[in-house]
Amino acid sequence: MESFLGGWKPLIEQRVKSDIEIAQEATLKPIQEIADQLGLTEDDWEPYGRYKAKVSAHTLKRLQNNPDGKVVLVTSINPTPAGEGKSTVTVGLGQALNRIGKKTVIALREPSLGPSMGMKGGAAGGGYSQVVPMEDINLHFTGDIHAITTANNALSAMIDNHIHQGNALDIDQRRIVWKRVLDMNDRALRNIVVGLGGPANGVPREDSFDITVASEIMAILCLSTDIDDLKSRLSKMVIAYNHSKEPITVSDLGVQGALALLLKDAIHPNLVQTLENTPAFVHGGPFANIAHGCNSVIATKMASKLGDYVVTEAGFGADLGAEKFLDIKTRAGGIDPSAVVIVVTVRALKMHGGLAKDELKNEDLEALKRGMVNVEKHIETIKTFGLPYVVAINHFVHDTDAEVQYVQDWCNKNDHPVAVAKVWADGGAGGEALAKEVVEAIENGKKDFKHIYDLDTTIEEKIQTIVKKVYGGSGVEFSSKALKQLREFKEQGWGNLPVCMAKTQYSLSDDPKKTGRPSDFTIHVRELKASIGAGFIVAITGTVMTMPGLPKKPAALNMDVDNDGLVSGLF
Repeated sequence: MESFLGGWKPLIEQRVKSDIEIAQEATLKPIQEIADQLGLTEDDWEPYGRYKAKVSAHTLKRLQNNPDGKVVLVTSINPTPAGEGKSTVTVGLGQALNRIGKKTVIALREPSLGPSMGMKGGAAGGGYSQVVPMEDINLHFTGDIHAITTANNALSAMIDNHIHQGNALDIDQRRIVWKRVLDMNDRALRNIVVGLGGPANGVPREDSFDITVASEIMAILCLSTDIDDLKSRLSKMVIAYNHSKEPITVSDLGVQGALALLLKDAIHPNLVQTLENTPAFVHGGPFANIAHGCNSVIATKMASKLGDYVVTEAGFGADLGAEKFLDIKTRAGGIDPSAVVIVVTVRALKMHGGLAKDELKNEDLEALKRGMVNVEKHIETIKTFGLPYVVAINHFVHDTDAEVQYVQDWCNKNDHPVAVAKVWADGGAGGEALAKEVVEAIENGKKDFKHIYDLDTTIEEKIQTIVKKVYGGSGVEFSSKALKQLREFKEQGWGNLPVCMAKTQYSLSDDPKKTGRPSDFTIHVRELKASIGAGFIVAITGTVMTMPGLPKKPAALNMDVDNDGLVSGLF
């Protein structure tokens, strides 16, 4: 077990170092040593430099008779601009489980450049609980997201070329639903016009861009089990409708092979390590507020075959990523989760209790008390799925002892397993109490896992179930466009697919300003999207956007690199 722990120890510093400073001081093992720890053979993986590797998806077949490890899902309360550190807890918990003798592999999503350059930050963890090399992971990494961007836009080019060359499929250019994508927050591309400049430049039409992580191809990559499954799913993607309002798919255009070719390397999971040399797969990155928000099925299943425990995450709160992990990903991948960790922070709970961001450094037990209703709802949701859980208090430097104790006392009073996680400051050592609680929950907790809805119910019924059981809302209001789409989707035979809700992450409702635990609210579904290749129906609610914008002062303003290649300002 010593090889999993590594020899690296965090030091207590007078000045709080940035994440990138901590990462740059770490001693990494050559990626071959990490592969050896997992028992991978030379035929299983290919190096991408000294500290990154691609592990062949075919390795799963070799490992098929290995027992499955216990899958631990890390989720959180509704996030706030203060940040919750879910990835940090995921990494810290993985390190901590190894410290207490449990062979553990971590499975995370890849960061998107848009949020990294914007305001959200990266997705490599933080402090002394990071996956490294964080500069690569938070930027171009192994090129997976670029490959998805290229495949997506190649399909767009082929659609417009097909129309320009005579339109044998009778595509109605007013009903093309396939959008171009870019891995950047760029509000100027939300609505565009293509094909201008005369007959030689194509047929003019309205178009738009999504961010790459909202592409159906990203979702497909993360739900596919091998290249054949990937190609099959790509062929089913609905790209447009003809003048008779019949769906046109990628297979009708005949380009699924070309798209799969562009993704032939991207489908293989990326292997890296944490600061304490715990193995970690970082693969795929669909947004959780507009897609299903989980890393790839291949990476999670591979981690499960290589470790006794797998610690993975799902984006944003339990109302988004966790619900989609449990209702969509587990079905697609045949994954049986063992337990859930619900991350809370004192400062986020105080924001849910009404405090402004600039007031969070002040102790305020009354605001904290008011904000506890948010975690209360998420606990109820996880109980509805029939899974054991642990509340993890992600400790921040400005948390007072009284505030942390209040959250612990509230959990103890209500019989909720709880542990303080100081994994940002202390790495795996700061997560041992949490690790022990998780092991206890798995070994002695009550588990009766069940999906929150049956697939044979209607799309409307599935949405109503999610709204009432997960969000705590009173009902759903469908726009006239959504009602029309419901009828059309039923006629097409798509009614038995799971539902992927596109909703603001900041609230249980579809109004980001309604923090805490709102009640008697209605969810407004403005339109539906048929992601047939991915295997779900997307319900777009409220004002959620599939192409974010940059903030007034993007994080990119602080980023730089010197002549020696030393990166600065990246968190």
